[in-house]
Amino acid sequence: MRLLRSVLAVVGFGLLAAACASPSPPPPPPPVAKAVPKSVYKVGNPYQIDGTWYYPQEQPDYDETGIASWYGPTFYGKYTANGELYDGDALTAAHRTLPMPVNVRVTNLENGKSIVVRVNDRGPYARGRIIDLSRHAAELLDVVRTGTARVRVTYLGRADLPGGVPPPDETPPEIASALPAAPTAKVETNPLDVLKGSRVAPPGRQFAMPKPAASAPMQVASNEPNGQVSQVAVPAETHLYVQVGAFSKIENARTLRARLGGDLRISALQRNGQTLYRVRTGPLNSVEDADAALSRITGAGSNDAHIVVDQ
Repeated sequence: MRLLRSVLAVVGFGLLAAACASPSPPPPPPPVAKAVPKSVYKVGNPYQIDGTWYYPQEQPDYDETGIASWYGPTFYGKYTANGELYDGDALTAAHRTLPMPVNVRVTNLENGKSIVVRVNDRGPYARGRIIDLSRHAAELLDVVRTGTARVRVTYLGRADLPGGVPPPDETPPEIASALPAAPTAKVETNPLDVLKGSRVAPPGRQFAMPKPAASAPMQVASNEPNGQVSQVAVPAETHLYVQVGAFSKIENARTLRARLGGDLRISALQRNGQTLYRVRTGPLNSVEDADAALSRITGAGSNDAHIVVDQ
């Protein structure tokens, strides 16, 4: 009997231990594959922001001066306009009308520092800014501390894609855009004749301005963003102007000045053996002064007014 009780005790203890043991945890679920951003080459459709229409297009001769800004942590991890993810550590930028992705050279006209960045996003839409730099690009150009800088932006070429660069003689595929469609009515181009090298601009489109007179040719080591900072010659002193038009006929410049009024002046520039008549106000010494002048001129009815940098 004693032996039987001992056997039953051992069996009972084993059953109790088995009952108290935790079941084996189920195997973890397989990892969920994350969507990989698909970078595509696109020009884009006309779109409207705050009442202004923008007209993306191929611009191989793009060369413009103006004010650069930069954008940071608020946009980290968000999709750019061509399907990539914004990375503040990358050398990228946003532009309103250039195709994407393309490489441009951005030169800080205040210190001569120059780098190549990849345009893969749309913006900036603050009036008076021509390009928005990633945080790292802004750091290399010494723009982070001040927030803005006087720059020159020059088109270099199409940027690399994971599948290769689209051949120049093929029409690149477009991707669907969430931006508003263009008006159904035909957009009239500016009938005023401008010099070769400056764009005829439908309302809202920025067009390239003449290069700063004292800017020396830049020695470019690479057309791809690689973080290399080149030091180039820039004018010893630059000023800001708000420009509303540039024409080859002085009559057209006078008509525009009379319509907008204010302190607009006509200045002549000799270019390629011809005379260009620019309607603008200035010189202005600070970004704040230029922003205020741009606001006044825009309020007078000129959506095409923009800030340029010149001597």
